[in-house]
Amino acid sequence: MAEIIQNDGTWTFDGDGVRIVPGSDKGVGLLRRTLGEITVPLEALAGVAYEPGRRTGRLRLRLRDGADPLLQVTGGKLDDASDPYTLTVETKAAAIAEYFVDEVRNSLLLDSVPTGPVDRYLLPGPSLPMTVGAGDGTASFDGRTVRLEWTWHTDEVKSGSGPTTLALEDLHAVEWQPARGLVDGHVRFVSSPNAPRLPAGRDPHAVELNGFKKDPLMALLASAVVVRMPHPHAPEPEPKALEAAPAAPVASLTPAPAPADDHDALLRRLRELGDLRESGILTEEEFTFAKQAVLKRL
Repeated sequence: MAEIIQNDGTWTFDGDGVRIVPGSDKGVGLLRRTLGEITVPLEALAGVAYEPGRRTGRLRLRLRDGADPLLQVTGGKLDDASDPYTLTVETKAAAIAEYFVDEVRNSLLLDSVPTGPVDRYLLPGPSLPMTVGAGDGTASFDGRTVRLEWTWHTDEVKSGSGPTTLALEDLHAVEWQPARGLVDGHVRFVSSPNAPRLPAGRDPHAVELNGFKKDPLMALLASAVVVRMPHPHAPEPEPKALEAAPAAPVASLTPAPAPADDHDALLRRLRELGDLRESGILTEEEFTFAKQAVLKRL
């Protein structure tokens, strides 16, 4: 086992994963303190490094692409104070940090852990329910619904229609951008890839971030949403039997007879036909023909 204890936090490696406990130092960011203790499994790690400095050094974990929803949302834009995978190390503890690096690297080699992307999240994200107030609004998420409420200084264009409620299944993506200098940041809940990108200060699906202390917590809330959405590297669904079979004449797409009152079976068939059209297996003409045949039986 390897352990390094610093004012910035404590990292412990037991061969199976790295347990991270944030410290009480004033340099520990609000995001890290709110996230609390986490354990990064060995299979989620792509590497570890120690960066020495004149006064303090940095111990950094590098996670595999797609392993952590927080990193998926923030895309390398977290500062060191907010980054849970960065530990400030006093110069006198440099040897301990280097030993810690050697222990983790040896385990990665012995277990032949790949460094490439993963197709599922290996960290669970923050606990729910969660509510964060920052910028021009307050965002809440209970695992099923995102709710955005506005403050007194929200632009009237955005606040005029009242709070925004978005179901998890209706979301296409979540974007987080920190404020930089005089440029405001945002967290945006995208319902469609073609949705218009209004300025965050006027977008009812976005909270504008002004660079204050609580802004990084919006990234934490965004990660709680993202971990419950389809993974970006998830494998494609297995081909259906119709895809593997030789091309059938249009007439064969007519659904098999079903009891007149079996509405659930017919509705499932409609969804299956829609999936086949979306994946390019059925042409628009074939889809229309088959859909009409199903609708006649409803």
